[in-house]
Formats: sequence, C-alpha cells, structure tokens
Amino acid sequence: MAFPQTSSPARAGKSPAIVIFLCFLAIVFDGYDLVVYGAIVPKLLAYEPWGLTPVETGAIGSYALAGMFIGAILIGYLTDVVGRRKVMMVSIASFSLLMLLTAWAPTPELFGLFRFLAGLGLGGVIPTAIALTVEFSKSNRRNFNNALMFSGYAVGGILAALLALAFLSTLGFQGMLALGGIPLVTVVPLLFKYLPESPAYLVAKGDRAQAERIVAEYGLESLPPAKVQGDAPEKGRFRTLLTGRLLGAMVLFCLAGICGQTLVYGLNTWLPQLMVIAKYSLASSLTFLLTVNIGAVVGVLVSSRLADRFGPRRVTAVSFASSGIALVLMGTGMMPLVAMYALVAVVGFGSVGAQILVNGFVATYFSGATRATALGITLGIGRIGAVLAISGGGVLVAAALGNFINFSVWAIAAAVGAIAVLTVPRPRDTETKGGAAGAPAAGHTIHH
Repeated sequence: MAFPQTSSPARAGKSPAIVIFLCFLAIVFDGYDLVVYGAIVPKLLAYEPWGLTPVETGAIGSYALAGMFIGAILIGYLTDVVGRRKVMMVSIASFSLLMLLTAWAPTPELFGLFRFLAGLGLGGVIPTAIALTVEFSKSNRRNFNNALMFSGYAVGGILAALLALAFLSTLGFQGMLALGGIPLVTVVPLLFKYLPESPAYLVAKGDRAQAERIVAEYGLESLPPAKVQGDAPEKGRFRTLLTGRLLGAMVLFCLAGICGQTLVYGLNTWLPQLMVIAKYSLASSLTFLLTVNIGAVVGVLVSSRLADRFGPRRVTAVSFASSGIALVLMGTGMMPLVAMYALVAVVGFGSVGAQILVNGFVATYFSGATRATALGITLGIGRIGAVLAISGGGVLVAAALGNFINFSVWAIAAAVGAIAVLTVPRPRDTETKGGAAGAPAAGHTIHH
C-alpha cells in the first residue's frame, strides 16, 4: 500500500532521519566497546596485579564476542517476535550496566564474565538497528542509509581512540571502560521518547492500523501486504531461512560475516600492539587505530552509494579485496610513513566498511518478516570470526613471528570474504518482498 504525498497533520514533523540517527547513536557505543578494548590492551598487559599474558588478554577480549554470538542470534530472532523498539532499549540498557560492572571488576575472572554478559546485550543492538534503518529508508537509499547509520560503529572507534590518546594514561583501562555506561542515561531515554515501532513487525502481528499510521507519519513508501508468498510464519523464521535456496545464501552470508568480523575485531584489537611490535610508539599506534576508523567512515559512505546504484555484491567484494592487498603491502615493511597511513585507511574501509556492506546486503536480500532474524544469524555466526581473531591475535603476538606474517595473515580472511559475497545466489522476487517499504519502488531495480 503506497501513500501519496499529502500535507496531512499525521505526517508533519516526522522524519525517518530521526530513526536512523537514534540507531546511529546506539551503534556508536558498539564501536566504542570494540576499539576501546584494543586501545587498553597494552595497559592490561602492563597491569601487574593481574599479570595477564597476550594469550589470556586475547581470550578475555573474545568473551564479549562469545556473548554477542549468542545475543545476536537469540535477540535478532526476538526482534521479529516482540518488536524492534523494546529489544533496542533493553539491549542498550543491559550493555551499559554491564560495562560499568566490567570497569569495577576486581579480578580478571569477573572482568571476563562481565565482558561476556555485556556482549549478550550488545549482540541485540546491531540486527535491530540495521532492520529499522532499512525499513525507514527509501528503496534507492537503503545501502547508503545503512552505511550512514553503521558509520556510528567507526565513529565510536574514533571516539575511543581519541579518548585513549587523551585520557588512557590518567583514567587507566577501568575509566575507559566505565565510559561505556553513558548510553544508560543518554541514548535509552531518547529511544523511549522518539523511536517508533517497525511497521513490518506491526503488520506481522496483525496491527495494520498502527503500521499504516507510522508509514503515513514518516512518509514511508509502502507497507507489506498482510501475507506474501515466501514470508515466514511467526514460528517458522529459522526454518524458512535454513531450508531450500535460502540456506545456500545464509551459509555464504555467514561465511562473509565471519571474514568481515575477523578483520574488524582482529585488527581493531591487535593493530596497536602489532604496530608497537613493528617499532612504532604507543601514541603512533593509537593514531593508526584512529586512521583505520576514519578510513572506514569515509570509504563506506562512498561505496554504499555505489552499492545502491550497482548492487552490494560487487562493491562488497572490492572492499574485501582492497583490504587484503593493503595488508600484504603493510607487511612488506617497505612503505614510508605516509604510505602506511594511507594503507591503514584502506584497511579500515575494507574491514569495517566491508562488514557494513555485508550487513546492508543481508538487509536488502531478505524480506521484512525474516530480515532481523537473518541479520541476527549472520552477525551471530560472524562472531566466530571475531572470537577466533581476538584470541588468535594473542597467539600471533606471543609467537613473535615476522612483521610480514603479522599483517598479511589477515589477508586470507579478506580473500575468502570476497569470494563468498560473489557467490551468493541471486534472490527470487518472492524471497525479497514483504518488508516495510520492503520491495523496490516501481521502476527501480536493486542489482544483487
């Protein structure tokens, strides 16, 4: 059902941009949590009361990712069952409280436990934010708006790197982690007041009148029909996604997600330490971490527009490939400082940027009835790569291998990710229709 442009009061002052901005704010603190751990790794290793080794530090870092693995799958599913709005608020509130507990943890064992529990809440934020952003975007801006929203991930990383440069020496790792509790008193109240429910969820629950009101208020393109061939019944979302033609797509998306998160979490956690090993100062290493996330923001905003124009498949593959090439070049040790900064920026685009593009690919591939569940599965399974990267990075550092291996080993994930997205089967119409504004507008084709 399409709504014509009118000047009705119901639509006055309601912009989808507020939804995208709120999702952006939520994602900022996901990015902060990721990068702040990488920034504090040298301090954790130097903290004498705990006496952590690189392998132990990598293992503890992976606990939050293990929690996100479970949280993304379960909460991604619950998002399609109980609604996006409730899940977003509860996830952020629980994550914030547990970040505070992590900062106050008296032992490394409790530190790791609270990191795991915080990951459960954080795991629900990403699929919810992506699903809402896609549903509140016009069909020809979904990849761009998703990238714009998800650039909050890199903005959070930039914020963590800047704060670490300025305050790590005085606040210590505990103070840097405590800042992760800020969303409890900033973002959650904003979500409570301004975040609407998903029209696709409301239609699936039978509240079509409320869904139509939200579509009208926010000027969205259309509502899904009450029942679309290929949509999942309420209790059959997993079965729909994990059978038939969609199973092959899910496997390849999960593989791409594993590769993307291997790059994102491995490099954001261990890049400062790898640069220290390569004879750069800690301050310079944190500046490289900052450069990674700046490269991610700039690169993905450009590439996402190309994804809307030409389809996410090829653009995502190029993103993966560019990071792999840059990592190999960094490992040669033959690059001047300026070139190293440029390559690090490319790595940021091809790691964080590639993961953002994969998320957008998934969100535009599946229907509104299964979108958040598909995102939850992809992001959850993708955490396997994150866990392996963070724990494996500790093993890599402890092995004291040469700089070429330290950097170029990550290019394997980039190569596999590029192949995975290129081989995702092209969707059928009945598999991709049905989201809130879920089908392309008339005359507009999305090239998967």
